[in-house]
Amino acid sequence: MEEAKMATLGGASYAMIVKTMMRSLEANLIPDFVLRRLTRILLASRLKLGYKQTAELQLADLMSFVASLKTMPIALCTEEAKGQHYELPTSFFKLVLGKHLKYSSAYFSEHTRTLDEAEEAMLALYCERAKIEDGQKILDIGCGWGSFSLYVAERYPKCEITGLCNSSTQKAFIEQQCSERRLCNVTIYADDISTFDTESTYDRIISIEMFEHMKNYSTLLKKISKWMNQECLLFVHYFCHKTFAYHFEDVDEDDWMARYFFTGGTMPASSLLLYFQDDVSVVDHWLINGKHYAQTSEEWLKRMDHNLSSILPIFNETYGENAAKKWLAYWRTFFIAVAELFKYNDGEEWMVSHFLFKKK
Repeated sequence: MEEAKMATLGGASYAMIVKTMMRSLEANLIPDFVLRRLTRILLASRLKLGYKQTAELQLADLMSFVASLKTMPIALCTEEAKGQHYELPTSFFKLVLGKHLKYSSAYFSEHTRTLDEAEEAMLALYCERAKIEDGQKILDIGCGWGSFSLYVAERYPKCEITGLCNSSTQKAFIEQQCSERRLCNVTIYADDISTFDTESTYDRIISIEMFEHMKNYSTLLKKISKWMNQECLLFVHYFCHKTFAYHFEDVDEDDWMARYFFTGGTMPASSLLLYFQDDVSVVDHWLINGKHYAQTSEEWLKRMDHNLSSILPIFNETYGENAAKKWLAYWRTFFIAVAELFKYNDGEEWMVSHFLFKKK
């Protein structure tokens, strides 16, 4: 395959391809099939950089990454990351995501034919794996547009749910939903996890695709453990690579994904959190094949294309009329890149990892 041949690319070639591709993309010169092919070439290059010659070197590389994280702050560039995604008008995400506004992997099976059904299937899986029961006190950190918080609030009316997001736009949307659905068991805070604190303790703490925006998991988990009562369980969902971890700026400091969509982001290894058990202990660990995420992103892309006439005015207002079409191309490229990433090697390279921890 051409992708395998191009896997010998070094970091400089990777950066050159990305820059050339983006100039052509902004000029609307790249058909989707070419964009997908180029994305696969870049992914092959990423794998070439990530995989080491021996198992011993592979483990040493991961342990070096673990050690480096422990020297870093909890998170980097939180304002940039927030602006890239979470302060965009909710009207855009309503046109692209499913009915739960779940901005993370859904779960597809023979019983889930639509994105809405797949979103609900993953939310139900969270409840099962986190052992959610009615009457619990739950903290949902990085709650997004409230997909999990609202799902639990409706199905477990005796639960008391606190959601933490870093976006005033998201907070306003969730509170509006609570009002419309007459839910009185949800409280939402808009704050940065790096500075947020509370005297409260909880029966369950849930984190869905927040850890990818973090760095120092040791400090983060120590902080979270203080919010856990003695019987509390912590459930974490993050996307990952099956073997190695990297920062999104690893290949090139001007990396396109890092620059426009994931500034300060981390791609964890599937096992990465197992090396941060000073304050919590693992109870269970699951992997979900990447094709679920790939199909999720393909659905987002279909919805975006179907609603382009409604999305363009939103982008005109958000980015300015001169940049709106460029950002339409960027968002389409982002969804294509996510789909190609997670379907690579039949979903067995990049995937989703679920963890269940107890307080130590």
